[in-house]
Amino acid sequence: MASGQVRRYKIGKVSIGKRADVFVTEQLPKFSRSALKGLFDKNLVTLNDNDVKAGHKLSSGDTLKVDTSLLSVVPEPIDIPVIYEDKDVIVMNKPAGVLTHSKGILNTEPTVASFIEPKLTNKSLKGNRAGIVHRLDRATSGVIIAAKNESALKYLQNQFSTRKVEKTYLAVVEGVPLPAEAIVDAPIERNPKKPQTFRVGANGRPAQTRYKVLKMLSGSSNLSLLELRPMTGRTHQLRVHLKYIGHPIAGDHIYGHGDENMYLHAKSLEVTLPGGRWMKFEAAEPKIFKDFCR
Repeated sequence: MASGQVRRYKIGKVSIGKRADVFVTEQLPKFSRSALKGLFDKNLVTLNDNDVKAGHKLSSGDTLKVDTSLLSVVPEPIDIPVIYEDKDVIVMNKPAGVLTHSKGILNTEPTVASFIEPKLTNKSLKGNRAGIVHRLDRATSGVIIAAKNESALKYLQNQFSTRKVEKTYLAVVEGVPLPAEAIVDAPIERNPKKPQTFRVGANGRPAQTRYKVLKMLSGSSNLSLLELRPMTGRTHQLRVHLKYIGHPIAGDHIYGHGDENMYLHAKSLEVTLPGGRWMKFEAAEPKIFKDFCR
């Protein structure tokens, strides 16, 4: 545990039986309980010099130490190409490898959310997902839109939730799907054996993906280039559906076969902006994607 920002608390009678995370939240009211739970997860909180779980009940005379250094960490600056920007929204071409927002409340890695944070005009937008309307997986590149204020955020989120946006992706997949054009209609649920992943399952939420084979790629590998149009917006939907039909995305180490790169690109997004103007935004595939398809 670092020594520069360690706070020490002696537990008195009034805190007997209190959960450790509840106690720490009371001592650090500027931070949410979920944010402070991240300190427990990283073993930055000790009880009598031993690691302690968030739910541990405190006893009189205990000494709790909290290393708060991560709470003040600011992500390094990141540069993301901007496709369009106005007073309400910002549209970007997200590079592969960049997270849309941090996975936990403690945000120490540069993300799309940290890039847009200085551009937000509404101070009510707070947290590691402030301004985020929708997300792209870390390994996915391409068009993503964010909101600068709360009214724009709600306006755009409503379009996504009611399926009034049009999203088009390009993907290199293993093999050649037959028929060459179809709709995959299969519900998606969380995989209980691997909770960070998803699968097709009868208890899942409805999900539909339209695909079209654009071409077979030359060379020794049995690969093809597809256009994908998700008709719903489930987490990992495209990746799960393509695995389900036996043609996982090339380089998908979770649902297919691992590689340094996953070849999935958000090519375009059609959406109505606050004020009522319909627009289509496009992003060219990254060089590594184009080179792979040659």
